Amino acid sequence: MNPNAPQPTSLLALLRSVVSNRTLITQITKREVVGRYRGSIIGIGWSFLNPLLMLAVFTFVFSVVFKAKWGVSMGGEEEGKGVFAVVLFVGLIVHALFAEILTRSPSLILGNVNYVKKVIFPLEILPVTAVLSALFHTAISLLVWLAAHVLLIGVPGWQIVFLPLVLFPLVLLSIGVAYILASLGVFLRDISQTMGILATVLLFLSPVFFPIERLPEQYHSLFLANPLTFIIQQSREVLIWRHVPDFAGLLLYTAVASVVLLVGFAWFQKSRKGFADVL
Repeated sequence: MNPNAPQPTSLLALLRSVVSNRTLITQITKREVVGRYRGSIIGIGWSFLNPLLMLAVFTFVFSVVFKAKWGVSMGGEEEGKGVFAVVLFVGLIVHALFAEILTRSPSLILGNVNYVKKVIFPLEILPVTAVLSALFHTAISLLVWLAAHVLLIGVPGWQIVFLPLVLFPLVLLSIGVAYILASLGVFLRDISQTMGILATVLLFLSPVFFPIERLPEQYHSLFLANPLTFIIQQSREVLIWRHVPDFAGLLLYTAVASVVLLVGFAWFQKSRKGFADVL
């Protein structure tokens, strides 16, 4: 294979690469998940402790210090810290998924220089493995959320089955963003430093700690422009409020996310021939 030869840029080519390299993708994803906790005493148990600690801190700050409330009652009881925590946790889980992609993607190629030197290695699978690794931690956090919901409120409604459908367009968007950032991270090293700031901005410009209805109307458009806002709202609809999702909205979001994925993959494929020269 000639590294300077034009690389396929269609989504069909990406799908073929993912299918043909599925075993390699699985191996790299496992290595990333296990490698993150290698050498620590608790090991992979940190994937459970991290969301619990994060939830405890934010619940204390916003429900105890700032006296924030969602203005709802669940399970026949008035809103308390338990209800606040369960609602808050959904927003934190969605944000954590996207934030991990933002912060890790710029270093995907820089951290795997040995793969760049191998002509036959399919570099296009690295952003996919990063998203799968983030999804693993999302799944762990959802298990923690489910346990908290059952203990504090009760069994969630059957609408929970729609959650994969709700998260699917965000996953597509995340892969597209990962391709763009992975490529830019090779040529613009400052990208890595700015993604942490952007992740924090997205956290406070999304309805994680409060419902968007609490904001003055002139700020609604700013929050709705955040790609996390709609997914957080729809996740709460199916996980907490026991409603079916907005299928039309999800379809539109999926269409936009597919365009981002196509553009990101095409950019990555066209720019990858310059990776070896820069590295």
